[in-house]
Amino acid sequence: MIELDRIDLALLEAVQKNNRLTSEELAALVHLSPTACQRRLKRLRSEKVIEADVSIVSPKAVGRPITMIVLVALERERADITDRFKTAIRNTREVMIGYYITGEADFILIVTAKDMEGYELFTRRFFYDNPDIKGFKTMVVMDRVKASFALPIEV
Repeated sequence: MIELDRIDLALLEAVQKNNRLTSEELAALVHLSPTACQRRLKRLRSEKVIEADVSIVSPKAVGRPITMIVLVALERERADITDRFKTAIRNTREVMIGYYITGEADFILIVTAKDMEGYELFTRRFFYDNPDIKGFKTMVVMDRVKASFALPIEV
């Protein structure tokens, strides 16, 4: 576990909100030199504290306006089955987010589609053709209220 100081936390807080800030802008926010900020960000990325730098894209703008939350139950809880399904999630573009969870379901997936017909084709391919799936429940998202990966950071 990497130790994070007050400046690391301030940098993380800033880049979570806007990862396009220049080194000079970051330096002004955290009271360091631009070069020191760059060094710290490089270390945070290499240590996997910052896992990725991404843009949040409008699903409607790219023709995928339908979002579903899907609860998935596996046939059996065995490591090989769970690992196979995790791999399937990682390799499937329609699945935006996948969580391995406790409770009634084994996984929660956030899935996008261009329309309901597209989602039906996805379910046939991803769920019905998979003998490890016991069942799944779909909830259709009516409105995306917030889209963020920002974690609350105490600086």
